[in-house]
Amino acid sequence: MAACSPFQDVSSGKPLFMAVYVTVFAGVLFSTLFIVSSLYSASNSDNKKSQFTVGSWLSPSSSLPRPQVDVIGLRNQSTSVNISSDATVENFLTRAIWDLPSPDSKIPDLASFRLTREMVKYRAKDNVIIVTFGNYAFMDFILNWVRHLTDLNVFNLLVGSMDTKLLVALYWKGVPVFDMGSNMNTIDVGWGSPTFHKMGREKVFLINALLPFGYELLVCDTDMVWLKVYVISVFGAYNIGIFLWRPTDTSKKLAKEWKDLLMANEKLWDQSGFNDLVHKVLGPSVEGENGIVFAYDGNLKLGILAASIFCSGHTYFVQSIYQQLRLEPYAVHTTFQYAGTEGKRHRLREAMLFHDAPRYYDSPGGYLSFKPNIPKALLLDGAHTLESHFSLVNYQLKQVRTALAIASLVNRTLVMPPIWCRLDRMWFGHPGIMEGTLTRQPFLCPMDHVFEVNVMLRDQPFEEFGAKIDFREYSFLQNPRLPKQVKESFLEVKLCNQQSSKCHETNQTDRKGFIKLPKHSTQEMIVEFFSLYEDVKVIEFSSMMDAFQGFHNAVSERRFRNRVQGYVGIWCCVMNKDPGHIFYDMFWDEKPDWKPVPGLRS
Repeated sequence: MAACSPFQDVSSGKPLFMAVYVTVFAGVLFSTLFIVSSLYSASNSDNKKSQFTVGSWLSPSSSLPRPQVDVIGLRNQSTSVNISSDATVENFLTRAIWDLPSPDSKIPDLASFRLTREMVKYRAKDNVIIVTFGNYAFMDFILNWVRHLTDLNVFNLLVGSMDTKLLVALYWKGVPVFDMGSNMNTIDVGWGSPTFHKMGREKVFLINALLPFGYELLVCDTDMVWLKVYVISVFGAYNIGIFLWRPTDTSKKLAKEWKDLLMANEKLWDQSGFNDLVHKVLGPSVEGENGIVFAYDGNLKLGILAASIFCSGHTYFVQSIYQQLRLEPYAVHTTFQYAGTEGKRHRLREAMLFHDAPRYYDSPGGYLSFKPNIPKALLLDGAHTLESHFSLVNYQLKQVRTALAIASLVNRTLVMPPIWCRLDRMWFGHPGIMEGTLTRQPFLCPMDHVFEVNVMLRDQPFEEFGAKIDFREYSFLQNPRLPKQVKESFLEVKLCNQQSSKCHETNQTDRKGFIKLPKHSTQEMIVEFFSLYEDVKVIEFSSMMDAFQGFHNAVSERRFRNRVQGYVGIWCCVMNKDPGHIFYDMFWDEKPDWKPVPGLRS
């Protein structure tokens, strides 16, 4: 069994956290990948130690056999929906991934989607099957997960459906799906909720159901993506919310004990239970195996993986270790983020790793973008302190606030700028960046470090918050999925001094191809200006500094302020302070004495 800690010095392998970080480390350990393997082969009667070799489990699929195997169900299935059982059943076992069913066909009876040995055998490659699972709320993550694998020519995969709505949707999308019989709600359950913990338990049930089939099982979270094919052999170690279980007696024993532990205590978190089990025995090191130790019952091997290429949300999005060391990452998991499911999705979008529907890349009202103006001194001068961090972020917030106001007036989707930070964000007190990491200062920080992405996407009452302001990630205009008609419909706007006679020639470009717009433009001027270019898909401002004078209507002003004040979150956290978090303030510049004070909401 192998695991990876993303908080480990990549040069020395030295642990980074002291006692204060133990709780976080435990969560990190579980969210990374584990390889579960026995030191003794189940078929080895003379108890000689055997080496297990894993073939190229992430490899192009070859032609697959049509096995005749006894059916073994995951559990007793039940459903409250009526899916026609007398339909002409297409053999979804043999259909290629993304091969859509005939539109005039009917979906097979729900019982046909039971997890069976035959289903697994048909999809498996080199005795390995790759599995993820979820409910309808995570359908876009699941499709993204499948798309990344099939783009790598990896097809030995299955998706477990926790509700019938997802099962039906995936069937019609041409994704190989089986029914887990969970009867779960179709909505996003939210981290830490009872239903969230139920999902973790379902993973344990799934592992226990699949291992008896005799295949090596790679279980992945839906909020991770594979970036590169990885061929492994002899005790390979991997990372990122993934489990690779070998169907040996020891791994089956661990899976069963894990399940029994959770069944006996409904309040026990699946992560805690697993960590308790694998730490029953921890050590000694395995002779001749670098970084591998004996674990669990002494018949299991636990290894540590390089988080520089199997990336957590921190090593990929914050430290960018793979870039600093000029490595090619194999996978990334959207951990260490602060805006729920919406934040995970946005992280992948920022990295251009999310397959959105075509309409996402061509909004009807077009897009507004701007070039952020950040003085070099704010980025680089002086020590990296609370004061210098907030000075840098606040300077950017003021520009984003102006851009949001203009976008709301002209009904365009705002392309957010990249956000620069001096300090990292965590859930606990820390010295600014995590000791021993490769975090550079300043660094391009994920949007959820500063903005409440989930709040920005939330539908809110118009009377109190005004119209919703759509936005896109900072990398949006560089995304290769952007259609040609959007890329080529582009206009640059340069702010000019109102005293200049040429500043008001808004229908003519200057020598550099810019359209001019006066600084401190009124609401009427902004609306009139954009009305001249309604057919232009992307309008980019050279700067947002002093672009907008303000709303002329007090009601519009109030609604806008209510909306955007909730867009910003907190920085966390000052060491040895309770509370230690500091609120960002979208209107900080209106308060002459504003300072970053822990716990104080202005």
